[in-house]
Amino acid sequence: MRPLLLAFVLCLAVLLPSNARAAEYKLWLYVPTNLQVDKYVDDLDVLFRRAKKAGYTTILLADSKFGRLHDVIPRYYQNVERVKKLAAELDLEIVPAVFPIGYSNDILYQDPNLAEALPVKDALFVVKEGVAKLQAENPLALPGGDFSDLKKWSWKDDAVVADNGTAKVADFKENARLNQKLKVQPFRQYHVSVRIKTQNFTGTPEIKAIGKKLLNFAGLGVKPTQDWTTHHAVFNSLENTEVNLYFGMWGGGKGTMWWDDAKIEEVGLQNLVRRPGAPLVVKKESGEVLVEGKDFEAVRDPGMGNKPYAGEYSVWHEPPLIRTKLPYGTKLRVSYYHVVTIHEGQTMICPSEPKTMALLKDQAERMHKLWQPKGWMMSHDEIRVLNWCNACQQRHLDAGALLAENAKACIKILRDLTPDARIYVWNDMFDPAHNARDNYYLVRGNLAGSWEGLDKNVTIMNWHSGKAKVNVPWFAARGHKQVLAGFYDAPSERVQVWLDAAKDVEGVEGIMYTTWKQDYRQLEKFAELVKAAK
Repeated sequence: MRPLLLAFVLCLAVLLPSNARAAEYKLWLYVPTNLQVDKYVDDLDVLFRRAKKAGYTTILLADSKFGRLHDVIPRYYQNVERVKKLAAELDLEIVPAVFPIGYSNDILYQDPNLAEALPVKDALFVVKEGVAKLQAENPLALPGGDFSDLKKWSWKDDAVVADNGTAKVADFKENARLNQKLKVQPFRQYHVSVRIKTQNFTGTPEIKAIGKKLLNFAGLGVKPTQDWTTHHAVFNSLENTEVNLYFGMWGGGKGTMWWDDAKIEEVGLQNLVRRPGAPLVVKKESGEVLVEGKDFEAVRDPGMGNKPYAGEYSVWHEPPLIRTKLPYGTKLRVSYYHVVTIHEGQTMICPSEPKTMALLKDQAERMHKLWQPKGWMMSHDEIRVLNWCNACQQRHLDAGALLAENAKACIKILRDLTPDARIYVWNDMFDPAHNARDNYYLVRGNLAGSWEGLDKNVTIMNWHSGKAKVNVPWFAARGHKQVLAGFYDAPSERVQVWLDAAKDVEGVEGIMYTTWKQDYRQLEKFAELVKAAK
C-alpha cells in the first residue's frame, strides 16, 4: 500500500498548483457607506455583483449610522433589508463594524460629553459684574505676531519673507516656518488665531505648539485660494512650562500664502466636558469648594460637540461663562476638562466612563438584531487621546492596560450576544511595531501591552504594510489568524508586499481590498493579483 499511497501523493503534487497545500486567501472588500441614501444602496448592488464575480467572499461594512440606530428613519431599515437580501443572493458574508473606539464621533452623537478630555488645573477666574472670567496670571504676548518685523521671531526659514507688514511664502521647496519660544503655565488652555490669505497654494499651513511632545494636531482647513480668513488652534500645555509655537509648512509647495495678525491668549472652559469622570471644580482662593447651582449657576458649553451636528466638535468657539452672585473681585480657582480634536475633527470617547460601555452594549444589541452577523469588526483604531480624564486616571492603569481592559470588555459583549461569531479588530493599537507604544499623539502613558486584551481567537485585520515582515509573524506567533488589509488607494501591485510577508506564515486567511476613498476601479485587478499568488 505504501508505494500506491506515495504514487497518489506525487500525482496530486503534479495535478495541483505548487502552493495548493495552503488554503486560498479569502478576498475581503471594505465598504464604507450610508445606508440611509437609496442611491448608495443601488451602488452597492452593482459593487457587490462585481465583487462576487471577481471572487470576493466577505464584505466589511461600515456606516456612521451604526452608532445611532435609535435615530434613523424607517427607510434606513428598509435599505438594510435590501442589502441583506442582496448579500444572501450572492452568498457574500457581511461583517458589520461596531465599537468606534478612536474615531468615536459616530457614537458620541448620542452624548458628546463622553469624549475623552484633557485637564485644566486651578486656572484663575475673577468675578466682575456677576460673571467669573479667566484672568491669565502671566498674560502671553506673541513677539512678531503682527509680522511687521520678522526679526522679532525666535527664528524663521529663509522661504518666509516680509511683504508689506505680512509674512509671505511663495513657491517654496522645503520648510517655510516661523518659530517663537513662549513661557506657559502647566495644564492651561491656550487659543491661537491668525489671518491667512492664499493664491493657488498647494502647501498645508499649520500651527504647532510643541513642548515635550506635539500638543495640537487639528488642521486649519485653509483653502488653496482664499481671501483673508481667521483660523484657530487650541492646545493644552499639559505639564509644560515652555512651548515652541510654529506657524508654517513642512515640505515644499507652490503658489503664494500670507500670514498676518497672529495672537495667543489663555482661555477658559473652551469645549468644556461635563460628565462624572470629568468634574468641574470651582474653589475660592482659600480652598473652599463652591457648589454648582448654589454658589454659581450650572455651567454648560452650548457650542461643544454639536457643530454642525451632535458628535462633531469645533476647534474654537466662544467659551461659556460662570455666572455668580459672589462679590466683585472674588478670585476663583477653576479645574475642568475639555475636548481636543485630532486632524479633521477626530474625537476619542472615554473608555472608562460607565455610560460608554452601556452605549457600546446597546449598539451591539441593536446591530445583532439588525444583521444577525456571523462575524463582528471591532473598530478600535488610531486612539489618539486617552487616559487623561478623572474616570481614566482613577483606574491607576497605564494606557496599554487601559486599552486592554476595554478590548476585553468589548469582546465579552459580543460573545455574550453571539458565542460562535468570529471577532475581528484592526492591528494598529495592539501592535508594538505600529501604535501600541509610548509617546503616541496625546495618549497619557505607554500603550505597550494593549495586545494582552486580545485572546488568540480574535482575528487581526493587519493594515501596516510597512511593517509587514515584522507584525505578520508577530501576531501569528501569538496564535492570531489574520486578514491583511491591502490596496489603501495605491497601485494594486503593492499587495505583493503583503503576499511576500505572509508566504511562510501560518494563519493568514484573507486579503482585503481596503479603500478610504471609495475607489473600486482596481477591484478586479487586485483580486487577480491575489489569486495568482496562491
